[in-house]
This record gives sequence, C-alpha cells and structure tokens, in this order.
Amino acid sequence: MFNFRKWVLALTVTGSILLTPHSKAQAPTTANASFENSVQPVLTQVCSNCHNDKLSSGGMNIATFSDPASIPSNRDGWERLLARIRTGEMPPATFANRPTATQVKTLVDYVEAEFDRIDRSAKPDPGRVTAHRLNRSEYGNTVRDLLGVDFSAADEFPADDTGYGFDNNGDVLTVSPALMDRYLSAAEKIARHAVGGDPFPVPAYFTRHDRVKKAGDGAIELRESLDYDAEYNIKISITGNRGDKDPPVTLVISVDGKPVKSVEVPVQISAVNRQGGATQRGVEEVRVFLSATGHLFRAEFVNDTGLEKIPANRRGDAKSNIFPEFIDVGGPFPPSDPKLAQKKILICDPASGSACVNRILSGLARLAYRRPVTAPEVAQLMRVFDKARRAAYTPAQSLQFAVTAVLVSPNFLFRVEREPPPNTAAAISDIELASRLSYFLWSSMPDDQLLKLGETNQLHLPAVLEAQVKRMISDPKSIAFSENFSAQWLQTRNLDGVKPDAKKFPEWNSKLKDAMQTETRLFFDAVLHDNRPISDFIDGKYTFLNETLAKHYGIPGVSGTEFRRVELQTDQRSGIFTQGSVLTVSSYPSRTSVVLRGKYLLDNVLNAPPPPPPPDVPVLDESAVGIARSLRAQMEQHRSNPVCASCHTKMDPLGFSLENYDAIGRWRTEDGKFPIDATGTFPNGKSFSGPAEMKSLLKDSMAEFTSSLAEKLLTYSLGRGVESFDRPTVRDLAQKSAADGYRLQTLILGIVKSAPFQQRRSERAGQ
Repeated sequence: MFNFRKWVLALTVTGSILLTPHSKAQAPTTANASFENSVQPVLTQVCSNCHNDKLSSGGMNIATFSDPASIPSNRDGWERLLARIRTGEMPPATFANRPTATQVKTLVDYVEAEFDRIDRSAKPDPGRVTAHRLNRSEYGNTVRDLLGVDFSAADEFPADDTGYGFDNNGDVLTVSPALMDRYLSAAEKIARHAVGGDPFPVPAYFTRHDRVKKAGDGAIELRESLDYDAEYNIKISITGNRGDKDPPVTLVISVDGKPVKSVEVPVQISAVNRQGGATQRGVEEVRVFLSATGHLFRAEFVNDTGLEKIPANRRGDAKSNIFPEFIDVGGPFPPSDPKLAQKKILICDPASGSACVNRILSGLARLAYRRPVTAPEVAQLMRVFDKARRAAYTPAQSLQFAVTAVLVSPNFLFRVEREPPPNTAAAISDIELASRLSYFLWSSMPDDQLLKLGETNQLHLPAVLEAQVKRMISDPKSIAFSENFSAQWLQTRNLDGVKPDAKKFPEWNSKLKDAMQTETRLFFDAVLHDNRPISDFIDGKYTFLNETLAKHYGIPGVSGTEFRRVELQTDQRSGIFTQGSVLTVSSYPSRTSVVLRGKYLLDNVLNAPPPPPPPDVPVLDESAVGIARSLRAQMEQHRSNPVCASCHTKMDPLGFSLENYDAIGRWRTEDGKFPIDATGTFPNGKSFSGPAEMKSLLKDSMAEFTSSLAEKLLTYSLGRGVESFDRPTVRDLAQKSAADGYRLQTLILGIVKSAPFQQRRSERAGQ
C-alpha cells in the first residue's frame, strides 16, 4: 500500500495562459493657466509666512514649490499640499491674510490640470500583481461553487495576513509548510464530502458540555465541525424553575442562524422529574440534514417576558428562571431523503469505467484551474485514480484521491497570470480577466458563463464586460463582496475581538454584536444593489434592523429576529458612521475616544490620515473621565500641548461630533455627570453642532470621500497596494463617479474598465 498523501502533495499541475496586446497611451494636452498668475501669488503672499527657510512649519518649506517644474518632480509633496488646501486646513482659519475662495480654486484647478497633463503624457503603468494565493474566504467560496461542499476555511486555516488594509493582498498571502499540510488535510476532507465514497461510522452522540457557551439573555451556543453530509439529532436539555402562573415560553433551536424547531415549553416541563418542587428538567430534540462543515448550534427562549426582570448575572440561575442548559449532537444518520445525499461532482457513475472518470476530472479541472486544461493535465489526474484502483480502493474512493490532487495543485490554490515580455505592459488574457472579475465581486471562481466568455475572448469587449458586471452584482454571490470589502474597509470585522467593559456595558452580548455587523453589511449591500450614491454612506436616512438592534437604538416598532429596512425619522442615525458597529470599533472598552473616531473619519471620508503619534504622548486620567471633568475638558487640556495640537486640531472636532454615542453606540446626552458638548469647527472654519450638522459638512467633501473610496476599492479589486503610478486611475475614477451622481456601481465599473485591472506590467530589475 503506497503513501497516497505524500504522492498527491508532490503533484504539480501546470498550464499555459494566453496574452493579448496592451493598449496605447492617450495623446497629451497642454494646460492653459500660468503658474505665475495662478499659483505663485498664494505661495509667496500666504504660505511663505509660515513655511520658509527659518520656520519651515510642519516640516514644509514652500520654496521647494516655487517652480513649475516642482509639480512633476515633487508630485507627492504637491498632492499633500493640495489635500490640506482642499480641506481648508491650510492656511489656518485664524490666519489673517487668507486667500480668497477664487484664489484657492484657481490654484487647485491649475495644479490638477498639470497633474492631468503629466498623467496623459506619461507612459501608462498598470502595475503588477503577485501570484495570488486564495485567502480563507476565497478558498471556502470556491470549494462551495466548485463541489457544492460547505467548508469553513476559517476553522481549518490560520487567519490571513493583511496588506494595505485587506486580506486579499497577494504580497502577504504566503504559504508555509505547515499551511501546505493543512491544505492537504482539508483537500482530503473536502474530497470525501464531495464524492461520498467512504461508509458512515456507527451513529453516536458526541457530548460537548464543556464547549457549550452562554451567549447572553439565557441563550446557549455550540460550535461543532461535522465530518459527513448526513442527518444529525440535536438534543437540548432544559432546566430551571418558574412560578405556576408564569406563561409558557417558546424554545427556538437554530443552526447557523436559521431556526430548525420552535416549540412552546410549559412551565411544568416534567412533573415526574421535579426535584423537591423546585428544579424542572426536560429535553427537546430535532433531526436535521447538515453538511460536513462547521456549524453553530443555538438554543434560546425568544418570548421570555420575565427575563428582563431578572438581573443579567442571574439569568442562568435555575432558581430564578428556566433556561437551556446543554446541546448534544448525535449522528451521522443516513439521509431520509436520497436527494439530499446527491453529489454535485457525480455527473456519472465512476464505477461505470474510465470514460466517466475522465469526464468528471476534465470538467472539474477546468473549473478548479479557472482555464482550459490540457490532455496531459487530465492524464496526470487519471494516473492518480488508476493507481488508487490498483491499490484496491473502490472507484468512488479512488476518485476522492484524484479530487484531492486537484485541490492541492498550485493551479487551484493560486491565481497566476502570464508574465508579459520584458519591459512591457500588456493586457491580461480574457481567461485571467474572468478570474479577476469573479474574485473581486464574488470572492470565488468564475462561473461557466464567465469562463466561456473568457475562452472565446469576448469578455474584454466593453458591452459584454459591462453586462457581466451588472449580472454579477445582481447575483446573490455578490454578498461576499458586500461582506468582505465593507467589513475590512470599515473595520467592523474587528467587532469579533471587541470586549466592552462588562460592568459599564452589561447589555453587550454576541446577539448585539452580530446584529451590528449584519446592519452594516446589509446597508452596504443596499447601496451596491440599488446603485445608490456613495453619499448614502455619510447620511443615508435608512438602515436595517431587527428587534435587538432597534431596542439598542431606541427605535420603536421593530419586533422579531428578522432584519428589515427601516426609514429613519430623526437625526440621531443616518449613514454608516453612526451605526453601532462603527461606533464600537472606534471606542475603547470602557469609554468613547474622540481620537479614534476622528482618525476614523479622516481615514475613511476625507482621505487625510494623520501621521503616527509622537513618542511619550501623555495619557488621560481615565478615573477622572465623566467624574472629575468631562472627556472634552481633558482633551482640550491635552490639545494645549503644541506637540499634540497639530494632529488633534484635525481629529478631535470630528470625534466630538459623535460624543452623543457611547462606547457601544447608544445615544446619550450626558457623559457621567457632564452634559455632552458635540460642537466643533473644521479646519476650514466651518462650525457644527452634533452629528447631523457634521455629516452635512462632510458631504461638502464628496471629492475627497470619492477618492478615498476609489483607492480602497482599487486596492481590494487588484489584491495589491495602490502606488504613485495609480494616481491617474484614482483621479479618473473619482471624476467619472462625480459625473454620474457618485453612484457606487459607476466606481466599480470604472475599476473593471481601468488599465490596472485589465493590464499587467512585466517585472522590473530588483523586484
């Protein structure tokens, strides 16, 4: 008996990738305005007062900008200068000799026109993407679409590293020997589930009482990984005591958030098992078909009206209430419905002969490798099957070995694009374009329609490409884009690691956390699918709530666990920056943070992230916040330090605008014993009072917000960081989006049609 595991891992299946010619650069144009008339007066009469050879405030000497040649030679410096001028940060609002609005506009228009001229005359550089290993999300989604197997990659593989804010960055998606071993173990498990060639073991209950966790409000949860697509028996043990006059309660048993049984449980669960007339015990069971993957089992009483009267720390006390105590799972049992056991991969019976197996593996390899496969590649997979058959494995088990070989092939694990000729940039093939599209919008493999368009070289045609983008956005699989992009852009993925102070915020639990994440994902998804303007992210007057989150926000009229769209009637909530998820991840465990929230808005709206804090920054007196003095008073004292003032002048006003929301996003009017002061002034001198006025002013900065979002979308779509040579693309995306009412789909379509997305540069020396 030979070592299939070692032999399969050693297989390397390779293939060719076609290339198409690269596009030509556009002809340059000439700017009309003169540097001396449009720029020089402001630099010499205003900027040079503080930014000169002697003062050089902020580390900037305006003399280095005094020549028109500095625009191309010091592009980064001019970009930073324009950003500060656009936001009104420079010159300061208190500066006596401020330029007029016309002068500022003339300067900005001139420099931006020069940027456009330089960009049009420069040789385009689409950049290059490192060979892209599938991250956990992409791996799981691809396995689902390829084989119909639900595989929880997050439970099997370590967390992916992030680069430029996203975990699909090719430069950080490395492969270690340990990870490769996990890939092989996962491939064996997935192949077994996909083919179903191994017999079931004897059914049994596997108790996990030590792993059952309390999830808040009396609910309990169990995470369990199952090894077979089969039926399983879920058993819930109930215990506790309530008065004879208390009404019955409804027990809901759910798997992965979907109820599988709801039953009314009477107060007298079992008169026979009552212990001394106090403790009542009972069991509720349900049998369901479950796929071989990780599952979340949950049991809770959803209409326990007496629960709110019991202190949170006593809700699991058998003397105070009735509650679910344990979750047991038994199985696997053969499915009662044979259709549930049908396997996607088995388009014919592998026992019928090699022709069927060849047909299965040819189709599988084409989809798994995301390109046409060659006869030698299929022959190599057939050798795996044949060798297993000679070792006395059944046809189905032998097919599992061949499927394992597909799943550990570099052609499956990596997206590798053909290198253009040296010192050139060329269009990627339509096959490669299909994968770039699918992993951008679906975090998964191309479907058959995309792949066929790639194989016939039609996908790059503008009308075809636009139709496919719209189709893919309308497909339910685009929820992966809404979830993966928004959760990383807005950092709401970090909620899984947030632990608010339990004494100050006893209301915090997993249900509330999950509801917050769901609200933000559904909101982003609505902006995407309804093709709404991205200004909705700042001030959209609607959201998505269930009863848990509606109560948290103090919004009446929402009942039940299901989320639904709710039109907002007050100024307390609107857009994503006043949603509980964002407010919680931008707070400390015990209190709010004007610094974190201000920096959050600078990063994600104004595209003007502050520099890192200097060393030895003095800390706040946490014990005094809300007691001896307000947080605002402490921050104003902190800002009086000149070393701290330069950054805090920008961050703090934005952060204070959100002070009406506590550290878990609830509306409040007082911080401890001090009234909330949510007033502030932007660097450009515009003042506001409260979050509604602040967001109204933020909408005046749509150009900056659009550029920021365009840059992050481009980073996510390419799987690499945005570089200086990508600036023309970012500017073009922002301008086209503005011309179409700032609609999100316009940004996405612009990215898909851009040179960085459709082309690739050859490797340069030293890279």
